[in-house]
Amino acid sequence: MSRSPSRRSVLATTAAAATAAAVGPLATATAAHAAPTLPDGTSKDKVLVVGMDGLRHDVIAAAKAPHLKSLMANGTYGTSLLYADPMAATSSGPGWSTISTGVWPDKHGVKENSFTGKNYGKYPGFLARLAQVRPQLSTYAAVDWKPLDAQGTVTPGADAKLVLDGDADGYTGHDATIAAETESILRNQNPDVLFVYFGQTDIAGHNSGAASAAYRAAIDVQDGYLGRLLTAIKARPAYATERWTVIVTTDHGHTDSGGHGGSAIEERRTFVLAQGPGIAAGARPADTRLVDVAATVYRQLGVVPDPAWGLDGKPIQERSTDPFEALYPALAGRTDETGIPAGILGWTRTAPSGWSVVNSAMGTGGVAEWRGWSFATDEFWSRSQRDQSRELNVRSRGIFAVADSDEWDDKASSGPYDSTLVTPAYAVGGTSTVTLGFTTHYRQEGSQSARVLASWNGGTPVEVKRYTSDVISQPQALALDVPAGAANVSFRFHYTGSNNWYWVIDGVKVTAV
Repeated sequence: MSRSPSRRSVLATTAAAATAAAVGPLATATAAHAAPTLPDGTSKDKVLVVGMDGLRHDVIAAAKAPHLKSLMANGTYGTSLLYADPMAATSSGPGWSTISTGVWPDKHGVKENSFTGKNYGKYPGFLARLAQVRPQLSTYAAVDWKPLDAQGTVTPGADAKLVLDGDADGYTGHDATIAAETESILRNQNPDVLFVYFGQTDIAGHNSGAASAAYRAAIDVQDGYLGRLLTAIKARPAYATERWTVIVTTDHGHTDSGGHGGSAIEERRTFVLAQGPGIAAGARPADTRLVDVAATVYRQLGVVPDPAWGLDGKPIQERSTDPFEALYPALAGRTDETGIPAGILGWTRTAPSGWSVVNSAMGTGGVAEWRGWSFATDEFWSRSQRDQSRELNVRSRGIFAVADSDEWDDKASSGPYDSTLVTPAYAVGGTSTVTLGFTTHYRQEGSQSARVLASWNGGTPVEVKRYTSDVISQPQALALDVPAGAANVSFRFHYTGSNNWYWVIDGVKVTAV
């Protein structure tokens, strides 16, 4: 399969030096680097964001990584999957843009490492946004992948920055310099918000693969840097009166043999790990996404995002509340989808309380998992078939509803795909307008149909929306006038097809005013 170009041209000498880099002699030598003087901080709420490039989270368990594992035990750790082409490649440009801006690539515009189409003017990074709304904060950024500075992805808005060139000089020494300078600033100055980046994990992944000892060793070195920063925070004279949040994240994963840019699950793996005030210890949410880093920074600083910012993220401690999230106990492993590993529990046809699925017009046979509307996780559903835009379902969280005539027809079947998802009845008496909000991911083909219908007081359903073209993971809001005498309304999502594509629904919310 063709891949996007690797994140950087890898220096052969870098891999050889990777395991030799330690938290000792080299790091001590770099401590002589003169740290810039930052403005004195003004906030007791403080945030450190640590970016570790190309860190595949499922390898952390096999590494020593005591500081990452401590943060997992004492904080909230949410894993998720990235998009893939055609939304964006699983590369660093799109990944760090998503982290910094808090929006997906269809907004920030970065699809690969050329940064062509970037839209940071409308969707700036969180340091740039903080400089606009809280200019009194003291901020710092340190990176050694230069495009994060040159392209304006991370560093704009920072009061001081350290920008090094890992591609030219190697990431081993520059990562150590970043660790030493950040440690000095944390110990001796009063910053409010810091973003620091370490790149050697990605180099080790490219050179040796994510299944290698060299990759695990690179994780351990960066974990040592993280430990030094955590120790520096706790050693601060004012630490007892400060409220620190530490966030660790990554931009993409790696294949076992090394590399990224494509649509394999291993390349799409990302995580957000956070510890701080109001963030639960030991939590493992299934509804966290990579866009949540910026939103978490804002929440921890007491900054309320303006809706005009268009953020796609939410704070890591904020849970999704749509009715599908109650279905985790019902999730099962594969039945007919033999390409999905047996240990992945990711689908059910059990509808949430008050909901129902009507399959009276549904054909027979087909792939059991997708016979009519089902409820699934991103990992389970996107594994069913790669490179058909299932990876683009980025605005769904946790469990979502999916009608997939394409996958259903992969096993012998007869008759049409015809299934209806029915909501409970919502009270609308005494109101004038009801709004049905949801997120949808829809691909159109042929005679396939996708309709939303409303039933007032249990009467004949009336079509209120029909999809006739692709809608790639977008929020929807259908505002309807409440008829005179209507006491309640229920909605139906009716999908028909014949080995066509699919329709995803998530985040259903009904409000009446």
